Amino acid sequence: MNRSKVLSLYRQLLRISMTWKASTGNKQDTFAERNYIRDETRTLFRKNKGVTGEEIRLCTQEAETRLEMALHYGTPFPRPVNIPHQGLPLSVSKGKKAQDRLRRISKPVYLHSHDET
Repeated sequence: MNRSKVLSLYRQLLRISMTWKASTGNKQDTFAERNYIRDETRTLFRKNKGVTGEEIRLCTQEAETRLEMALHYGTPFPRPVNIPHQGLPLSVSKGKKAQDRLRRISKPVYLHSHDET
């Protein structure tokens, strides 16, 4: 069941990349956004090809969330998240490790595949 769902999602994303139109109506923007969708889809599916178990559900949930957000907002790029660098209140004793862990936990589902910069 997981295999068919993943392949269906992959095909759906590639089909959308062929028919996507930029909200600006500019041909260059449309071309760039189509390439972004296609390249991002291929990259993430190849990166996660060895994923098993519960991780499959999380990865497909992220892909579906990103797809819905792209269709809703009219842009395929991930929406920015504003989490201030030192904005998570912690006592001094817990330190940087705890802040990094809380920052990872607070990352939205549609950004789990992106490395933190």
